[in-house]
Amino acid sequence: FVSTMRSIPCDNEESRDLVDEAALDFPSSSIDHDYDSSKYKKSQINKLAKRRIMFSVFIVALSSIAFSFFFIGTETEIEVSSDPMLLAKSSTLGSRKLGITSWNIAAINNNPFEYWITYDEKPEYEELMQKVEDYLENPRKRDIKVKHIFTEQMFEELAAEFEVVGWDDVRQFWTNDFKNRRVVSEFMKDPMLGSKRLISMPDRITNTINVAGSDVPACRPTVINMYGSDLSSNDIWWHNWKKFMFHEDLSINIGAEKRLLFPYQMLQPIKRSKYPDITEEEEEISLPLQTLCAAIFDAILVHMMNTLSNPDIWQPLKRTMVENLNKMKIPHTLDILDNVYGNSDIITLQEVSSSFIESARQGSLSNRFWILSPTNMAVRDQNSVIMLSKELFLEKDTIEITQLVIDSFPEGVNVPVAPGDINAVTATDKYGVKYVIVSFHGDTNGLATIPVKNAVVHTMKYSEILRNHTLIFGLDANTYQNATPGKQQDVMDWGRSYVINSLTSCWGDVPQQRNYTTFNARTYLQPQLNKACKSSEKREKGDVNPKDFIIFPKKRFFSSTDMEG
Repeated sequence: FVSTMRSIPCDNEESRDLVDEAALDFPSSSIDHDYDSSKYKKSQINKLAKRRIMFSVFIVALSSIAFSFFFIGTETEIEVSSDPMLLAKSSTLGSRKLGITSWNIAAINNNPFEYWITYDEKPEYEELMQKVEDYLENPRKRDIKVKHIFTEQMFEELAAEFEVVGWDDVRQFWTNDFKNRRVVSEFMKDPMLGSKRLISMPDRITNTINVAGSDVPACRPTVINMYGSDLSSNDIWWHNWKKFMFHEDLSINIGAEKRLLFPYQMLQPIKRSKYPDITEEEEEISLPLQTLCAAIFDAILVHMMNTLSNPDIWQPLKRTMVENLNKMKIPHTLDILDNVYGNSDIITLQEVSSSFIESARQGSLSNRFWILSPTNMAVRDQNSVIMLSKELFLEKDTIEITQLVIDSFPEGVNVPVAPGDINAVTATDKYGVKYVIVSFHGDTNGLATIPVKNAVVHTMKYSEILRNHTLIFGLDANTYQNATPGKQQDVMDWGRSYVINSLTSCWGDVPQQRNYTTFNARTYLQPQLNKACKSSEKREKGDVNPKDFIIFPKKRFFSSTDMEG
């Protein structure tokens, strides 16, 4: 199947073997984004116009990567191979090729339970997940009030922590709302809590925190990450949860700096501009409010697991899954990049963690690639990264222009992007061809994708220095086959958008709705239950969408595409 795929599909018949999209984290070297126009010699600009560029997309079976080859050279046609390694080794007289890979490596989540998997060696996994599904779909008498799990005493202790750190009081939300909600029907399955990100946002940031100078991340005490200590009771959980969030500072890489932060300090305000369902009042107090919701959520999970299974059964099962799915994710991902896609000239990665960047720079990939991350790294530790072949590109000619792109957003328009989502650089290859190379991770609904593309185009069009550069743009566009109008980005509208700018993509001018690049199905053990799929509906209700793209200027590339199913 062709290019850009994010999670790994396995069993096509029953859509069962869906491997999780779990976590990775990264920081990177900062690149000065101030311009020095003397670095650009206009005498070389016209070299590109004198060449014909042939673009060839091929399909990588069961891959989660977008991989494309550009050919720069004569009229000579180059035979397209369905095997990327064979194609990489092919050569044609008078031509040269540019290999491009784009991959969202999903760096931010270490939840071993998040996605449905096939685990034949452990039949207790399927039994447990069926029980969790039944508990949340048919709670019956188990649908008790929140206050019976997250107790009044727990709330008072949490409110005291809020007062110490200077946060606003959220007692009215507890007293008038949350404590009397039913745990399943009115809290866990409340769609507004999902759309407001009051649970998923704090989970995303504090689920797994990479600690500077350590191979072992810090994990929030919860069921849905690699936390390995005892969760056999809510009292044990609560003691350790408070300690983690408010009393244990961690050394964190932020850009080139190391800072000591408590996990609560890493939380980000939830903005209405990005999540319009949140009210103005909730936006003002979104830090303590999301912390309260995360505490209630974690308390319910611990209670549920110990109700459905013996701690001596589910906790060892979790540890085994963590070892197999999570702890080896960074080494496995690096191995894939090195041994399968290491012959690429350009690699754009999304949702990259600081620890992954650090590992990449200390490993064999650094012998072949300049590994470039944005100057303004994300506290939430998901960043867009660009890797440039050292054989083709000169690092001294690489300049970050991310801020120029951000400055091109229309005045007064709130574009839902966060630090680390955009990474844009200029680069010059050894032939003197100049590029603007962009890696971008779109928001969940894809609403930032077109505005960011427009900003990149605007930046290049109105900069005398960049006007004659060639754009290579690898992105997780988060587009949808059947988008909800006004709330999600339709893939066909996205295609029409880039064609207007004389761009095309690895899928051609018109993206096919069934060019799926994401194939996964969430379980009920994760913070966005509105996205959970029943065990019998993994394919029908899973996230199966055409989300990932490589786009480039059509006039500067001749497309010779061979797509095989």
